[in-house]
Amino acid sequence: MKEMKKHAQSIDNRVLSRIYGSGMGSVCTPANFQDIGSPTGVRLALMRHARAGIIRRLTRGVYDYPRRDPQLGLLSPSVDAVVRALTFRHGIRLQPSGGYAANLLGLSEQVPMRIVFLTDGRNRRIQVGKLQIILKRTAPRNMATAGKISGLVIQALRHLGPRHVDDLVITKLRRRLSPRDKKQLMADLRHAPAWVAAVMREIAQSQFP
Repeated sequence: MKEMKKHAQSIDNRVLSRIYGSGMGSVCTPANFQDIGSPTGVRLALMRHARAGIIRRLTRGVYDYPRRDPQLGLLSPSVDAVVRALTFRHGIRLQPSGGYAANLLGLSEQVPMRIVFLTDGRNRRIQVGKLQIILKRTAPRNMATAGKISGLVIQALRHLGPRHVDDLVITKLRRRLSPRDKKQLMADLRHAPAWVAAVMREIAQSQFP
């Protein structure tokens, strides 16, 4: 019994040391500690640290080491930190879509409170304070450009719709994207709807007359 307790304390301490080393604002899952102990041992350690108030449970199997503000209290983790943890844990791909994709490209100043990622994994909802992160399973063709600038542009343009993609939007994207980014747009035209592909050509024309 004493040996088991000592082993549990060792896992607890090693898990906590890694959490502290990751810094406040980091997000983790049991997969981040698979070299430390058994899945059950790590899961129990994370649960104990959550009960102690050191880390916070965001959803099943996902925790963060929250930043603290003197006035606001516990702060929410960044969307990027949550996404990195999920992709590492599940081995899935995630593609920002909707208003969040437009915001990342500077086409919208508003950060939506409901952020949708397309995924080749299963559907999932994560509530982080007032922010809701939704993973929406989609067809393989929609994930062909996941992780590329072309995927972000395709999803942002689809969100805006053809009636709202004007010269101003095209100019903003031309200025924002590098020559390398524009080459990527041209390489991935086949993955975009026809009207989006036509806009992508316009955006890249400063690189490809």
